[in-house]
Amino acid sequence: MYKLLALYPHPTDPAHFKTYYVEKHVPLAVTMPGLLGSRYSFEPEGVTAPSPYFCVFEGDFADKAAFEAALASPQGQATAADIPNYATGGITLLHYDAK
Repeated sequence: MYKLLALYPHPTDPAHFKTYYVEKHVPLAVTMPGLLGSRYSFEPEGVTAPSPYFCVFEGDFADKAAFEAALASPQGQATAADIPNYATGGITLLHYDAK
């Protein structure tokens, strides 16, 4: 299993972020070919300190090749291009092989 992790810091307008993310961005993201499953959470909590993140998204792919193909696809490019529409704090993307 190969994972994509998107970490979003606190946005300028949390209400706009939540509405846009749920109604527009997530439906766009789940169209990426090869995405086997996904989940997200708003306002994740830190263990020993407050979390620096407002939202966390995790996507599952069969392997790195499927992940790379998804990002290169028109749907993946559209998903990436949509991020500035709501993520005023930016985004940190991580991807890794989950063993």
